[in-house]
Amino acid sequence: MNGQPQVPSEQPDPMSREELVIEAGGSDYHYWRDLWRYRDLCEFLTMRDIRVRYKQTVLGLGWALIQPIVTTVIFTFVFGKLAGMSSGGVPYPLLVLAGLLPWQLFSAALSGSSASLISNTNLISKVYFPRLIIPLSSMGVALIDFAVVLALYLCASLWLGRLPSWHWALLPLFILLALVLAFGAGIWFTALTVKYRDFRYIVPFMLQVGVFISPIGFSTSVAPTWKSLLDLNPIAGLIDAFRWTLLSDGQPFDTHGILCSITISILLTYSGLWYFRRMERTFADMI
Repeated sequence: MNGQPQVPSEQPDPMSREELVIEAGGSDYHYWRDLWRYRDLCEFLTMRDIRVRYKQTVLGLGWALIQPIVTTVIFTFVFGKLAGMSSGGVPYPLLVLAGLLPWQLFSAALSGSSASLISNTNLISKVYFPRLIIPLSSMGVALIDFAVVLALYLCASLWLGRLPSWHWALLPLFILLALVLAFGAGIWFTALTVKYRDFRYIVPFMLQVGVFISPIGFSTSVAPTWKSLLDLNPIAGLIDAFRWTLLSDGQPFDTHGILCSITISILLTYSGLWYFRRMERTFADMI
């Protein structure tokens, strides 16, 4: 009308709109992505557990040293002095301490993860998040204690004149394997503990027995006839791998034992994840 060209108004392109589709089974599809999105919660729970563990304690992290020191002294006296077992040419306290390192990491991670859901009942019943974060966060405390005992071993090794070798470069792989083994067993037990509270007592009892059926206070070379049976215990292969790494010379690498540990760890983790995810929907109702 006024001689000015008419500019057509822009119409939204219907093809450019975002669509939110809600469908059954979406939580399963996005579960692993949600696990990554909630990684800050995992870090928060880990730091909370560390603070609670050492809060209002006089010795603090010193408690992480008392148990391995006392255990090393007792095992050295019983197996090294009284039983007269061979240490393969290395100081017997180092043999025990090298075997105690993977056991303490495994037992602390297993006991923490197996009771983690019961310890966080209020959190589970009030808000949604991938429940797998809780047993994952419990691994942090075990790693802190392990780092303290590893520093103790390094000091003892240097004091006894044994320097670290290139084998130490493989230590992170065996630490990871110990965590995978503890995680696989832990998610089995934490799911079973929610349904059957008896497992709160079964897990500590199993760990007490495990100290005696694992080659912590002695070398597997002193019982060659029982080697095949010992390899059925996955922690035995890990202990031999840690000793080969930390003690270096004079300690053979047990290929069969470590392969058994890897196989059992993978089977436990895969089956544990399957069972945990199957039971996860009912945790808030049963806990």
